[in-house]
Amino acid sequence: MDLSRRRVLQTALTLAAAQMFPGISHAQARRLVFATFTGSWEEAHKAVLVPAFRKANNNADISLDPMLSVDQIAKVTAARNNPPIDVMLHDPGPALTAVAQDLVEPYPVAKSKYFKDLLPEAQEVNGPAIFFQVVGLTYNPETVKKAPTSWLDLWKPEFKGRVGITNMNSTLGTGFMVELAKMKGGSESNIEPAFKAIQELKPNLAAVAANPGQLASLFQQGQIDISPGNFNAIQILKAQGVPVEWVAPKEGAIAFKTTIHVVKNSPNRELAIALIEAAMSPEVQSKLMQAPYLVVPTNTKVNMEGEIAKALAKDHAEMKKKFLFQDWKKINEQRAGWIERFNKEIKL
Repeated sequence: MDLSRRRVLQTALTLAAAQMFPGISHAQARRLVFATFTGSWEEAHKAVLVPAFRKANNNADISLDPMLSVDQIAKVTAARNNPPIDVMLHDPGPALTAVAQDLVEPYPVAKSKYFKDLLPEAQEVNGPAIFFQVVGLTYNPETVKKAPTSWLDLWKPEFKGRVGITNMNSTLGTGFMVELAKMKGGSESNIEPAFKAIQELKPNLAAVAANPGQLASLFQQGQIDISPGNFNAIQILKAQGVPVEWVAPKEGAIAFKTTIHVVKNSPNRELAIALIEAAMSPEVQSKLMQAPYLVVPTNTKVNMEGEIAKALAKDHAEMKKKFLFQDWKKINEQRAGWIERFNKEIKL
């Protein structure tokens, strides 16, 4: 076949594909790439979100690229004009950074089927919040006979060499440091009291994990007995037979929303939007709320039930009253410096 005939045939095939799948342009040659989080989040999205998305989108090809938010931002920043990621998942701090650096585009709210059903706090125009995360105390009930009740229990002498925390690169780690600072007279703008407290915690520290997924692995390996931890990540460990429990400390558990974003200049924009629509849908959020994932939903059409209603809150209104939400705009102003300092000072 000569070159001209081959080009004609290729053009005809492309036009035919465009007619069959109008939402997919020729530029969408590679698979959709969704940068989810590591550990339990990847498992939940692989089991629930991806199948729902593919079913609604002609079995569109998609791959999950699990990584921390800071790594997602670095990867997209390095290739702004041809980003290797189409959809990013962020906690509050990194979300603000991604928006400020013009890495994401506004969500097409007017065309969305589900955006209007989200809690007002979840209706972020630069990327809707698809779930809340809740951080409390995680412990091994086989080795910790009396359930902890306070963040300050981590400093008890009986936990010498058995405490785990995450570094401040993770939202869990930063959120814990901020709350610790507030308990000791600090604030979202001043976490000096937290740095002093962590120095005093060093005799009890067994590990400083790079991310929540690694922290969960330490429980599996029996290297730690107690730590700050994400509610849903612990439920997945329990489902796997790992002896672990979660409790809200008396000072209050930390809650923060996690948002999902269309990456600017994505060659798969329409599919990226379709994935986010699936993530906001009551069908997907209802499934993710069930065991073993137990993800806290943001769609108001989803009623809280089961373990979430029992351990966290019976509805969204109670959750907003019960849990501690932090000011991430203030936190972000100094977070980079805090991370650098933490990594220098808190070494085992």
